[in-house]
Amino acid sequence: MTILEAILQGIVQGLTEFLPVSSSGHLSLFQHFFGLDGENAVTMTIILHLGTLVAVFVAFWSKIKALILEAFRLLGDLFTGKFKWKTMNPERRMIMMIIVSILPLFGFYIFKDFFDNLASDEDIIVEGFAFLYTSALLFCSTRVKKDNSYTAGETTVKNALTIGIFQGIALTPGISRSGSTICSALFTGMKREDAVEYSFILGIPVILAGAFVKLFDLTDSAAEELKANLVPLAVSFVISAIAGYLAIRLIKAMVVNDKFRIFAWYTLVLGIAVISIGLYENISGTRIMIG
Repeated sequence: MTILEAILQGIVQGLTEFLPVSSSGHLSLFQHFFGLDGENAVTMTIILHLGTLVAVFVAFWSKIKALILEAFRLLGDLFTGKFKWKTMNPERRMIMMIIVSILPLFGFYIFKDFFDNLASDEDIIVEGFAFLYTSALLFCSTRVKKDNSYTAGETTVKNALTIGIFQGIALTPGISRSGSTICSALFTGMKREDAVEYSFILGIPVILAGAFVKLFDLTDSAAEELKANLVPLAVSFVISAIAGYLAIRLIKAMVVNDKFRIFAWYTLVLGIAVISIGLYENISGTRIMIG
């Protein structure tokens, strides 16, 4: 792996992890066209996701700090029997609802190998249709009323489960996790700026868990490949963190100003192009590669 490839993947991951266009889908395409499929692709994906986590912590540190402090108070109340569901403050309710939103992922985890194979195989047609799904979701979100009423700290169990189910579906490469969770939050009536905050903070335990699962599944050869590419991987980690932070700043402004239609058109065109290329590759038996 070259430094240039590491930089490019860091930019792709950092921008697309938070922009509603699917980081997994774009990484899958990048690795497909540059011939980086298989275990090498999985190793890079782990590092890139950890880099974007740094961006989330920097962008939402004040809120995350408040949630961490409240989590310790919550544990204290649980152990002393003082916990009461009906009297939770906004931070505590948000913690509980994030846990509820994570629960559906356990059902989707049954199909983990299926999703991993989609991300690492040589056929990109599935990614193309997934981009079209993302486009449809984003177009629907543009029709949501701008006067959504409830905040992230007022989320109900029903709404949290809805967001969690949409997040589980987004395990498919080409379906945007941030787009799915932000849009589903908007569909349930959450305020726009709160939908962004809830989506990205929800992504912290999800991304961490996914990274650790992939890390433990690495084979010996992949572990050796990791050691041999420490410098490029470190570069991609830093680049993804920087690009991710810039993407968060951008998406905050675009959600509030109802500019998701731009990404809806982008993923529509991309989906059609990817399906067309995938069909050509299958029919001709020739894989298109760059470099």
